[in-house]
Amino acid sequence: MSKPILGYVKLRVKGGSANPSPPVGPALGSKGVNIMEFCKQFNARTKDQKGEVIPVIITVYQDKSFDFITKTSPAVISIMRLTEITKGSPESNRRKVATISWGQIQQIATDKLPDLNTLNLHAAMRMIAGTARSMGVAVQGTAPWVK
Repeated sequence: MSKPILGYVKLRVKGGSANPSPPVGPALGSKGVNIMEFCKQFNARTKDQKGEVIPVIITVYQDKSFDFITKTSPAVISIMRLTEITKGSPESNRRKVATISWGQIQQIATDKLPDLNTLNLHAAMRMIAGTARSMGVAVQGTAPWVK
């Protein structure tokens, strides 16, 4: 029989560098979770993704035990890494800060597909392209499915 769930905690933590300081400590401390145990497990699981921001969903049970699921890094961070920009454009509809190709968008969409709410690669590519446009990154060329 499954354990009764007390709640969920959603955080964004840098891979391999979780520590009890905010935001991890206060979020887990309020639920009564052993903060150091989470930090050890998280750092061990994400040691190969050091420095990347990793979304994590922590399931807290009534006996104060926990499970957690790590997600892929946000699309914004992947786009910024590929285009080598530090931030998006303040006027994304007027000023473009970089360009990205459909091949690069396909690469990001393939990586993020398990965490998106679609199973269709073209739909995932459209989502990533929309994120890029809203950041002020121009999408170069025409979509591969348009003939």
